[in-house]
Order: sequence, then structure tokens, then C-alpha cells
Amino acid sequence: MLAGVKTYDHRMSSAVGDELVDIVDESDRVIAVVSRREMRARRLRHRAVYIAVQGSDGRLLVHQRSFDKDVRPGAWDIAVGGVVGSGESYDAAAVREMAEEIGVIAITPTPIGGGTFGDESFELIGRCYHVVHDGPFTFADGEVIQAKWVDRGELDALLATEEVMHDSVALLLGHLDVGE
Repeated sequence: MLAGVKTYDHRMSSAVGDELVDIVDESDRVIAVVSRREMRARRLRHRAVYIAVQGSDGRLLVHQRSFDKDVRPGAWDIAVGGVVGSGESYDAAAVREMAEEIGVIAITPTPIGGGTFGDESFELIGRCYHVVHDGPFTFADGEVIQAKWVDRGELDALLATEEVMHDSVALLLGHLDVGE
């Protein structure tokens, strides 16, 4: 266990939709705890984390989401991350998401900002993080179809031509300096 990071076992239930999620108000205060399924169905404001993974050469790791995801299946994402579980801190969620999604453990990402986001699919308060890591990466949890490194030109082309996760772009992209 990493010092100062609260651990959390998000697998409290066998089904992803049954995971518990804190619902928060505009000031990020918990006002309810519901299942992930209910949070999605009712479009309730929740917490999420976004971790930009850049290589030592400045390129950004992007990935295509599984077609089994509950929001925007198959879309490309510029961030590793996801929903913060009930009782879980943002920092612990960031560490957990890196381990689950790309197999990176024992590294604490650096906080770089955050904000709010809402669209037709969800409403959330997000915290953004950054980590420099050249891999190797493993995608064992089935959430990623493919991943690749992109430089600034390739990132711009991806954003212009592919379906992307709008929340990641809105909250994270302005904090990044993606190399050429």
C-alpha cells in the first residue's frame, strides 16, 4: 500500500452497475450514495478522475474504449480514468484506475487541475492528473480495445476525425503540452 493513499476495493459487487458511487452537490459535498447503474440512469452528479499518460518524449497515450462500456462505447479517450467509488478519494481513484486500465502500479500521478462537466450522458466533478511513463502497459481489465502514442499533429487529427470522450478533452486537454 502506498503511504498516505486510502485503498478501496471497488469490486464490492460482482456487477459493475452495482458499484456504489457518491453523488455530490455543486460544492463537491456528498449528498447521496447510489449504485453506478442508478447514477447513470438518473444522470446524477458524481466524481471522476482523468490521468494523462505521456511518454518521456512528450507523446500522449490515447486509447479506444471497449464496446462494452456503459458510456460512449468504442470512443477514443485521451485519459486513463473513471468514476470515483463511494468513500474513495480522488487520489486513490487515480492510482486504482492506472493499475486497472494500464497495469501501472506504485506510481502516484501529479494533480494538475479539474473542474465540472456535463452533457446529455452525465454530469460530474473531475480531477485531472499527469504521469510520465514509457510502459510497458497491460490492458487486462477489458476496458481498452487498442492504445497508441500520439504527437500533437496526430492528436489533433484524432480529435477531428474520431468520436472522443468529450469530458476528457474538456477537462484535461488544456493542461497538456503534447510533444511534436
